[in-house]
Amino acid sequence: MKKYFIIFICSLMIISMFPVVGTAKEDKEPVRCTLLMEASTGTVLSESNGYQRVPQGTMTKLMTILLAAEEISEGKLSSDTVITAGAESENRKGAVVWIKAGESITVDELLKAVIIGNANDASVVIAEEIGRDEQGFVDMMNARAFELGMRDTVFTNCDGFDENGQYSTAYDIALLCRELLKHEFLYGYMSTWMDKIREGQTEIVNENRLVRSYKGLIGIKASHSDLSGYSAALAASRDGRTYISVVLGCTDKDERFSLGRELLSAGFASYRVTTPSFAGEFLKPLSVKGGTGTAVEVEAETLEGLVVPKNSKEPETVVVLPAYITAPVKKGQIVGKAGFYNGDTLIYETNLVATESIDAMSFGYAAKKFLYIMLK
Repeated sequence: MKKYFIIFICSLMIISMFPVVGTAKEDKEPVRCTLLMEASTGTVLSESNGYQRVPQGTMTKLMTILLAAEEISEGKLSSDTVITAGAESENRKGAVVWIKAGESITVDELLKAVIIGNANDASVVIAEEIGRDEQGFVDMMNARAFELGMRDTVFTNCDGFDENGQYSTAYDIALLCRELLKHEFLYGYMSTWMDKIREGQTEIVNENRLVRSYKGLIGIKASHSDLSGYSAALAASRDGRTYISVVLGCTDKDERFSLGRELLSAGFASYRVTTPSFAGEFLKPLSVKGGTGTAVEVEAETLEGLVVPKNSKEPETVVVLPAYITAPVKKGQIVGKAGFYNGDTLIYETNLVATESIDAMSFGYAAKKFLYIMLK
């Protein structure tokens, strides 16, 4: 909790520096925003109003789900953990599964209720269990958003119902989806069309109808509200490639799915991921002057996957290294750069670093080496 509080304070300070812009008002139509992201690299491939702040509606629940998933991954909760609902669960309006105060319900059923059934009362039960109360949980939500780089997102409750003051962007929601994809145990929930809880007494139906028809769809969430319009955040995987599409602010409930499907299909049809590499001749040992060694091996500091057009050639490599460096040399010291180009366009750049340390030659070391050569 202490870590989340510190990060939350920092996020509030940054958020306060910027005005809230681009949020829809009740008397205006929602702003339609779209964005396509490649999941493994976080590369944005296309967007329209993708960085504009807009009401996020019950997309808010994606952060509630993420915090619950992280508690499970850290062993603080399990799917079998039984939680006793507080009084607040009975006060929730909108989509609910009619949880009563004092009712005992498992984390598994709560996740089903939130992810499949979009249940507001199940969301608050999770929030009160993890954050002690809803406000404490909301603080955690905002802190986690800050950690993920969601600089244009604010949460004020855990479920997104009556979401005045809550906003996000298509880009921020894509970042959140990308983090959710790390928790594979969620996939079964997100891809389920219909289920039942309470020993079959309560039926829940997924608003995301594409789980029934789109090849490779993992899930994630469809939502709607008066302020935010109809929205869908989708993720799909085929042949080892995963794309995320976010569509916000549609005025038609079907449009969000058609646009989201088109974005995903464009990703699969038009792009591929490649990891840049070096031929041996590019990274020969670099000469060292005045050191206890005469050369040092060089390697790339990072080599990340790149998203390139599907039928493009492999990126061309340009390496910039000096003829030599002067000792001392520290392991990890930057000694050059490497750029990867698609034609004339630089698509990725990384530092080249020394793989080991080499001390400067001292008088004593030089004398010992001279004697060794003379007596050899």
